[in-house]
Amino acid sequence: MNEKRKDILFGLASAVFFSLFIYLSNFGLENKLLNTALGLIAVASILYIPKRSVLAAGFFIGVFWFYWIGFSFQYQGVGFMMPIVTLGFGLLYLLLFLPMYFTTNPFIRGAVLFALSFIEPFDWNWFKPELLFIDSFIGVYKYQFAIVIFALAAAIYAYRNYPKYKYYPLILLVFAINFGYPMQKELPLNMKLVQTDVKQEDKWKRDNLYPTVDMIFQEITKAKLEGYKVVVLPESVFPLFMNKSPKLIKQLQEISHSITIIAGALLVENGKHYNVTYLFDQGKYSVAKKVVLVPFGEYIPLPKFAKKFVNDTFFNGASDFVTADQPTDFEINKVKIRNAICYEATCDALYQGDVDFVVAISNNAWFTPSIEPTLQRLLMKYYARKYGVTIYHAANYRGSGVIK
Repeated sequence: MNEKRKDILFGLASAVFFSLFIYLSNFGLENKLLNTALGLIAVASILYIPKRSVLAAGFFIGVFWFYWIGFSFQYQGVGFMMPIVTLGFGLLYLLLFLPMYFTTNPFIRGAVLFALSFIEPFDWNWFKPELLFIDSFIGVYKYQFAIVIFALAAAIYAYRNYPKYKYYPLILLVFAINFGYPMQKELPLNMKLVQTDVKQEDKWKRDNLYPTVDMIFQEITKAKLEGYKVVVLPESVFPLFMNKSPKLIKQLQEISHSITIIAGALLVENGKHYNVTYLFDQGKYSVAKKVVLVPFGEYIPLPKFAKKFVNDTFFNGASDFVTADQPTDFEINKVKIRNAICYEATCDALYQGDVDFVVAISNNAWFTPSIEPTLQRLLMKYYARKYGVTIYHAANYRGSGVIK
């Protein structure tokens, strides 16, 4: 086997270790000891492997973590972009790992890897290397990740220069052990989280509107008969601009005297489109607008001169949503609940201030079948533990449940 091919295989192996926890979790396999070992091997391999292997590792990590993003482009009428987007994410993370190519010093590589935990290219923040340890004996705080990197870098350095002491730095890992996260509370409301299964290719067809609305009312009625006081339905479960449907609003207001309804829909105001959550409670309703949009899905994170061209060319003008200035807190039976819509449930901005409970709604059918709902759940778990928040998540396709 020639040297170049061997280096690529080393990089591929490193990327597998760096990604395996997601795929194991996708199949319900979460073991703290195994995940701890996989995480430590993954980080150590990035610090140790040959220069060319680092580039291969970055490329394959980008693909293994984010191959699914291109799936959504088929619903924008640009399905030919799917493999291009997957390749693009591979190349993006190859470039982000590129500084490590210029050195074999494990401390410098460790500093680059730690820096990557802060970098959000094009406002895309789903690459969190510390997520490796979300279901392990190691904590996920930045300082714990820094300790892991330093301990492993010191062990590699000692192995190369002072073999007699190569295991001593690993003692530092004791300080990275998770001894507990902030306390998370139980929501004092009897809440049902509905998981629907509406295919994305069918969601916006006019012929499916009435069957979809009928299905929603069936779910609400079922929740009411089961004794729930609150029912939560996924993002844009109503495939329409709700404020243009006064009859529908009136029906939901009437039902809300007997059960509180939280559901996703669209809103149009002054020609601007919003992705929103509606709360129907005690005959009244309120609206929570999204604060953090999905880059390239709901807005184009590019300079103004390029934004319109990309939006019109690749998204048929669909990526033109606008946002609220700050997160919305609903109040149900004197309990304050922070609203989050899909992507923003995995953003720090949503957890600022006094937050104990978050109700998150998502439409994961954009990315079926893939690991996206699993990665989203792991990220939500990361933020829930980081901020001591309990998340109640209702999703279309996969992902509904309580996240702690």
